[in-house]
Amino acid sequence: MNDAESSAPRYTLWELALYALKLGSIGFGGPVALVGYMYRDLVERRHWISEADYKEGLTLAQLMPGPLAAQLAMYLGYVHYGVRGASVVGVAFVLPSFWMVVALGWLYVRFGGLAWMQAVFYGVGAAVIGIISISAYKLTRKNIGRDRLLWGIYLTSAAITALTASEFVWVFILGGVLVWLLRAPPKWLNRAGTASSLAAVSFPTTHLDWPLLGQVLGFFAKAGAFVFGSGLAIVPFLYGGVVTEHHWLTERQFVDAVAVAMITPGPVVITVGFIGYLIAGLPGSIAAAAGTFLPCYLFTIIPAPYFKKHGKRPGVVAFVDGATAAAIGTLAGAVVVLGRRSVADLPTLLIALGAVFALSRFKKVPEPLIVAVGAALGLLLHPLASHS
Repeated sequence: MNDAESSAPRYTLWELALYALKLGSIGFGGPVALVGYMYRDLVERRHWISEADYKEGLTLAQLMPGPLAAQLAMYLGYVHYGVRGASVVGVAFVLPSFWMVVALGWLYVRFGGLAWMQAVFYGVGAAVIGIISISAYKLTRKNIGRDRLLWGIYLTSAAITALTASEFVWVFILGGVLVWLLRAPPKWLNRAGTASSLAAVSFPTTHLDWPLLGQVLGFFAKAGAFVFGSGLAIVPFLYGGVVTEHHWLTERQFVDAVAVAMITPGPVVITVGFIGYLIAGLPGSIAAAAGTFLPCYLFTIIPAPYFKKHGKRPGVVAFVDGATAAAIGTLAGAVVVLGRRSVADLPTLLIALGAVFALSRFKKVPEPLIVAVGAALGLLLHPLASHS
């Protein structure tokens, strides 16, 4: 258990679960905003969580793969109530947005063929490209900086994603291993053996011959286990598997799924519930969400007791730096891949550029507002574009 458990909490697990349920229901703005809300509400205002425990949880969430905000919420549940607290808070945080995307998935399947919905997503898809572009830019500035090694990994990963329209797990692993070996090599590794060690690293790809739900569960579990960075970092990974490899969704449907994530509260990665619904209905939603969040849950509760002792070791930090650079590179490459489909004419180009301008010029503009404006412009401009 955590050291903080020696002191009695100022709140019940039920109270913390209700807070997580509320945040998951109304928390817009993406992972950075969500972790900011948790700090403001739980550390500054209510004093339920200490500054030290919050920072420790945030560091662990940043080091581990998976959605940042969901992992931090689970860790804060763990602080005073252990595994039971992490489980209850994690479910409460994810459940509201999960049911929202399931409902949107039903509406999409039921009415997706109607002209008005096609027009809405015509504009929304272009707005989402603008949002992802700004996110990729901010993540690049924050995490890559002027580090030449990380820039090399970042550009390589971006090029691979843009050229192949796929994301490969081994790029993440090699990026992490490369930075680890060059910047914090283990004592048993001498410089002469570095090249041969790197050449030996591989990650075999297996083609599962399971029923559809088994394939969905397996794929999304892999996505949850190997994606570092913000919630949007999972987008290129999902695109490679869902569209390119398995052909479960078309490019248009995938962009619409990303848009759904933008207009709902809670973690951005909850778009997996919408994707799962399009693949196999409600069971597909459950399988996709379970597969995505189970690794995140395990990566929170298993290392939590040992994190203070080992989490800041140079080798661990170096590996995560390299893997994160590769993840951000794939996000940049995904902008190119998804932009080919969503920005197909002058109206959509102007919508995408308008989203980029608004988010870069006005720092406090909420992303759901950008998406709503894109939807309105889509309703207005789609008939003109279809008759041109």
